[in-house]
Amino acid sequence: MSLHVVVGFGPAGAATARLLAEQGHSVRVVTRTGRSPEPGIEHLALDATDLQQLTAVAQGAAAIHHCAAPPYHRWVREWPPLVASVCAAAEDTGAVLVMLGNLYGYGPVDGPMTEALPLAATGPKGRVRAAAWEQVRKLHEEGRIKAVEVRACDFFGPGVTDGGHLAGRVVPALLRGRPVSALGDPDAPHSWTYLPDVAAAMAEVAAEERAWGRPWHVPTEPALSVREMADRLAAEAGTGPAVVRRIPPAALGIAGLFSPLLRELKEIRHQFDRPFVVDSSAYEAAFAVRATPVDEQVKATLDWWRAQPTGR
Repeated sequence: MSLHVVVGFGPAGAATARLLAEQGHSVRVVTRTGRSPEPGIEHLALDATDLQQLTAVAQGAAAIHHCAAPPYHRWVREWPPLVASVCAAAEDTGAVLVMLGNLYGYGPVDGPMTEALPLAATGPKGRVRAAAWEQVRKLHEEGRIKAVEVRACDFFGPGVTDGGHLAGRVVPALLRGRPVSALGDPDAPHSWTYLPDVAAAMAEVAAEERAWGRPWHVPTEPALSVREMADRLAAEAGTGPAVVRRIPPAALGIAGLFSPLLRELKEIRHQFDRPFVVDSSAYEAAFAVRATPVDEQVKATLDWWRAQPTGR
């Protein structure tokens, strides 16, 4: 088994680190604050933009999994130095760089998104994510690093809380039989990537040389609207039909005056006002990981939320 370094311990970083440990790998997790050790995982407190420290931690690693994400409103300022550091550490150590990406870089598109689409985003967050991959790809093509990007749509599943659009604002309310609020059109088809499938893809491509040098979409079930997902959650929870209300744009604008997160959502409103569908068939044709069936996703997610200290 190998040593893997995971940068960041948000939902995706935590799921990836724990899966790698379950697979028998040694895992080092890098965060600013550190945490208590857990089985198979060593938690280290350091700033990932400190190249000297990051390189020392990654010596002998088979892969560096870049799962860190600065606060949403600080992406433009903090992404570039973070990506530069993980790239340099991958070059210095020879570890495969596995980047966790998203779909922002494509910008608004018509039809399902494939990896062949140009990175044509015009907003600042989309452009910074696109530029990060272009930097990584260039270094890979120059032979300076070995790298791959795994792109996910909106996260759904156990461990996804405040940052998920079908998480903290939705699931607890549905468990209590209360109405839920949705951004944009609640009936627009939308892809939801199950968090354990993200971790499985991150672990798989790290060991697959034929995956390196390009992006891959995480295996994702066919798109379902917010209303359809809420109905499935409510049915599994036994709380009756879901009541889904659209957040009025004016109300969202006012809320954005007080919340940096909500203010930043303006750039990606197209993801909720129109169909936002990911095509993961390329990954599924090449590798073993498959999307978890939606019914299993829903049950596991509700079980996780019920087990939290706040319960229902």
